[in-house]
Amino acid sequence: MKKKTTIKVIKRDERSRQQKPTEDVAQERKSAQEAARDMVATVTQWVNEFQQKRRVETTRAIKTLLSDATPQASKA
Repeated sequence: MKKKTTIKVIKRDERSRQQKPTEDVAQERKSAQEAARDMVATVTQWVNEFQQKRRVETTRAIKTLLSDATPQASKA
């Protein structure tokens, strides 16, 4: 047997009370342009951090290689 779905009766006064919170939430949301701007700023920050990290690692590697490559006087 199939179960019948229940029907909820919503009175006008109750409906108006339910609509107010949804309108407030819509106002708090950012516009699509602001949301896109925030996403771009976040990704740009990630890229800058990644590039800075790679620069530091590359600098360390070069310094390590150059300090190892300095010629030493032979003991002849």
